[in-house]
Amino acid sequence: MSSENPLLGGRNAARVNNVFFSPKATVRCAGEPIFRSRAARDLGCLLDVDPQIETWECLPLKLRLRDAGHIPDFLARYFTGEVRLVDACELTGDPEIAAAAARMGLVHQFVSRPEREAGWRLRNARDLLRYGNFRCPLGDRIRVMSALDEFGSFTVAEGLTLFREAPPMAGLASLILQRILTVDLDDELINPDSTVRGAER
Repeated sequence: MSSENPLLGGRNAARVNNVFFSPKATVRCAGEPIFRSRAARDLGCLLDVDPQIETWECLPLKLRLRDAGHIPDFLARYFTGEVRLVDACELTGDPEIAAAAARMGLVHQFVSRPEREAGWRLRNARDLLRYGNFRCPLGDRIRVMSALDEFGSFTVAEGLTLFREAPPMAGLASLILQRILTVDLDDELINPDSTVRGAER
């Protein structure tokens, strides 16, 4: 079953479905997570693992176009203070939307499907966000950080042995999503030999 958001109307409008797109968890979404397409959900996954983004929100405002309106998928807030409207698209987006955002003093960006699916980042983000609602216990977090202070880095397989209180993969994923740990998301799928390092403090 689906319901139409009354704010979305006219050209460039889309229907917001009650069907939930997995993964269910978000980490830096401010407000209710609402995704009107699988493409938007995938883009939300990428926003959650972008280290430059502080928070993001769904369907944030309505842009006025000549004959209709458009509500972007997301508004992303960066640690630099930049605020950007972001939309998922298939290949190219409507330049009128960027112009409408500019009239409001905002930057707008379309992220195409080839950009979203390039490399391994999206698949790794989806895998990590399966554990997005989990929080690593203090004892395990201290053990992991102590190991990093001593050795500088370790592999995923080695890191899993450090957890005593939490399910190991859930604990490790939680610390990566909280930006306490980092792992390369672009070169390959996360695997036992992936290198884990501490994030910049």
